[in-house]
Amino acid sequence: MGRRASRAAVLAACAIGGVTAVAVAQQVLVTPGPNKLAYPAGYDKGVLYATLDRWDNKQYREFWTSADVVKAAKEGRPIPDGAVITLAAYAAKLDADGKPLKDANGRFIKDKLLAVNPMMKKQGAADDIPASIRNGDWIYQSFTPDGQVNDKANLTACYQCHLPFAKDDYLTNLAKLAGKFPSDAKVAAAGPNDVSITNWVFGPGAVKITAGQSVTWINGDDSPHQITVVGADGKPGQRSELMLKGQSARLQFDAAGNIAYVCGLHPSMKGTIEVAAK
Repeated sequence: MGRRASRAAVLAACAIGGVTAVAVAQQVLVTPGPNKLAYPAGYDKGVLYATLDRWDNKQYREFWTSADVVKAAKEGRPIPDGAVITLAAYAAKLDADGKPLKDANGRFIKDKLLAVNPMMKKQGAADDIPASIRNGDWIYQSFTPDGQVNDKANLTACYQCHLPFAKDDYLTNLAKLAGKFPSDAKVAAAGPNDVSITNWVFGPGAVKITAGQSVTWINGDDSPHQITVVGADGKPGQRSELMLKGQSARLQFDAAGNIAYVCGLHPSMKGTIEVAAK
């Protein structure tokens, strides 16, 4: 496997539930390696409830679970104990210029399997996870395509990225699991101080405002996004609400300075805001 493919495999190994689990600044609190979550054999015999084209890392992803988990989500009930949700990450097929090839429906064409990343909800399974990042009863694991535990997986980041979603049972993709994600939503045109999110890119990537003004982000992707301001110490600061397709989020900036931000779910997406004094 070449350097490019190896990097893709590592990135896939750090992704659970549709989120690229890379924290802005973090301490390793959950060491990689074998844990209570075994390889989910036969995961692809369950329900394929969502697929996703990842423009930022040129991956195609599938999301699998069991029928009882989907039923609970659609009925608005808690995800049942024993639930396993699995993300299968594939490299997208690329053309000679390194751009993803698309099928007749305009979707990425999957190529080689990169990683199998399950998350499991089981009472007591997370008792040894530090309380500061514990996601209820959920635990995470990442496996290589041959079913071996990936000892380079960033499991700490999995917990940190899912932590803000306690109200959704720590699931970043609950809307897709429940069949309520607005994939056909109309996306409003961007106006002054607006940033469009399209194909996993902030546009414009740099915005200039005056202290006291706000910036609005409009999500045009078939994936949730969330704005997270990065502090001077590299740690996450102010966060927006989760945005599904067609939804927007607004943050006000009162102090002059240069602001860096990322998508809290996909930190490879970056932008800046220059806030001028009044």
